[in-house]
Amino acid sequence: MAYRYLWTPLRLGPVETRNRIVFSAHLTNYARDGLPTDQHAAYYADRAAGGTGLIVTEEHSTHPTDWPYEKLIHGFHRDVIPGYRAITEAVHRHRTPIFAQINHNGGQASSMYSRLPVWAPSAVADPLFREVPKAVSAAEIDEIVAGYATVAEHCAEGGFDGIELQCSHSSIVRGFLSPATNRRTDEYGGSLEHRARILLDIVDAVRAVIGNRLALGVRICGDELIDRGTTIDDAVRVAEIVEQTGQVDYINTSIGVATASLFMIEASMHIPPGYAMFIPSAIRKAVDLPVVGVGRFKDPLQAERALAEGHCDLVGVVRGQIADADFAAKARAGATDETRLCLSCNQECVGRMGLNRWLGCIENPRTGRESLGVGAIRPTRRTRNVVVVGAGPGGLQAAIAARRNGHAVTVYEREPEAGGQVRIAASVPNRAEFGDMIRNQLAECRRLGVTIEYGVGVWPGLIDELRPDHVVVATGSEPARPYWAPPEAANVADVRAVLDGSVAPFGDVVVIDELGFHQATSTAEVLAGRGCTVEIITPGMVVGQDLGITLDMENWWIRAGEQGIVQSTDLVPVGLDGGTLTLLHHPTGVNETRRPDWIVLAVPAHPVEWLYHDLCAAGVSVERVGDCVAPRRAHSAVIEGERVGAAI
Repeated sequence: MAYRYLWTPLRLGPVETRNRIVFSAHLTNYARDGLPTDQHAAYYADRAAGGTGLIVTEEHSTHPTDWPYEKLIHGFHRDVIPGYRAITEAVHRHRTPIFAQINHNGGQASSMYSRLPVWAPSAVADPLFREVPKAVSAAEIDEIVAGYATVAEHCAEGGFDGIELQCSHSSIVRGFLSPATNRRTDEYGGSLEHRARILLDIVDAVRAVIGNRLALGVRICGDELIDRGTTIDDAVRVAEIVEQTGQVDYINTSIGVATASLFMIEASMHIPPGYAMFIPSAIRKAVDLPVVGVGRFKDPLQAERALAEGHCDLVGVVRGQIADADFAAKARAGATDETRLCLSCNQECVGRMGLNRWLGCIENPRTGRESLGVGAIRPTRRTRNVVVVGAGPGGLQAAIAARRNGHAVTVYEREPEAGGQVRIAASVPNRAEFGDMIRNQLAECRRLGVTIEYGVGVWPGLIDELRPDHVVVATGSEPARPYWAPPEAANVADVRAVLDGSVAPFGDVVVIDELGFHQATSTAEVLAGRGCTVEIITPGMVVGQDLGITLDMENWWIRAGEQGIVQSTDLVPVGLDGGTLTLLHHPTGVNETRRPDWIVLAVPAHPVEWLYHDLCAAGVSVERVGDCVAPRRAHSAVIEGERVGAAI
């Protein structure tokens, strides 16, 4: 059998997993009014049906002082129990165990929602929330411990098979364990053994409530990546202390601090897969308990290798199963070529969390919409001939959705390859994984039997000849010049032209960033790599401001510094005359000038919508999706393609 380590069962106390793949805890923002929802149940059930070995839910708050973000499950209220039962019953239908992660975020929070002081081991402000917490008293520590026991009891009553204590990247327990945030001088401060006292108290209290009926795990941080923070040596010692209690069934791992080094917890494609494997590897050498390893596992081969090399006993695959709920089942069936690989772009999973939206996926329109039936097969009563114009992400998704329901679908693409702007974006060396979006869609098209014709431009006359029942236009967008850049200026080019090789800027290059995302920064890196002297200019306060949402900002700054890329903010281009670029510094109203050899534009595009309007005028049954509606990001095209294709 392929992946023989992955498919070996493993016992965690009273629970046996059928394989070693774990859908580890992660935020979803699916809660409403502090309660779990049908959205949770359907989301977790899909991954259970997809064959994962174990599910660990997102965190459940253990105390009213813990409310760091709006859509948190308030596990300390008994009202959560019916929702718990809905989740566990949905998952258990697929013979998959499910654990509940319980937690108090401590000082990594604010009082905005709770209107109560934030609790922490010491009065040390968190770098993200910047709120000085209240150093908890001995009586309040007892209250915290009791809160964990209460929530564990609710989880047991709600049908969960185990409890995981989140003591890692955002937790009051992490705050106690870390010398960076624990400055106490009582029995809960000082030596590591004293700092770990609250963890042992919680383990005792939770085990007393759940007995031997449920499994109990502890998730710890192996390296906080902050000054004076927990190191791998500390983490190994904590794991040894936990094992010595004799009450814990497994250890899960993590890296970083959510409010200081989050970009290393939910790493983007710029961080190599398996980057955090040194943590479970070191812990596994020190303890006999099963250890879970995490760290951007994209495919089952990477997970299998981590197990085979002895780094861990189970592998946490989160974004891989967000992108493809059938990740495990496809691996087991040997159908890995059909797996929808995660792009690690963080746009609609991590990025949506940062915008207080519920979790989705840039390439899987079903993620987060499982309870609505999105992506389900709805066989058609009458097969229709459907023509899709354009093989970008929107067009391909429309083709997939229509063919999935039984329609005959042909996609016409003007270029010799599929992908549109995604293909261009993925041509940047450090963005190559983004191209997996199109690879994944093409694999699904092949599986379903979608016909794709390349090198064919479509005009109304061709549609009249083909006489399809329905047309989906996905012709994308085209570069547009801003008012201040005259058409005769030969040294001005769009980022697309640079990346596809149409132009080759040289010398001093100014990149104008009006989109605030990867377009400008990626192109700047390409140009710097070719020997150009590069300055990025933006009207915004930060170059590539949305890189912060996808956790790409920190590494962008590192790379930009290494390559000598200059970043200039608050500057609005207002004119280009005789090679002189005039810029308005809008906070002061003062003009600045540059005389670059080339100007490269990352500016709003123009929709290519003429075909849609011509077909409408001709009375053709037609809809449009993606950038030809309005130029946006790839996820919008995918969502529209799914909606339009499924409705045919």
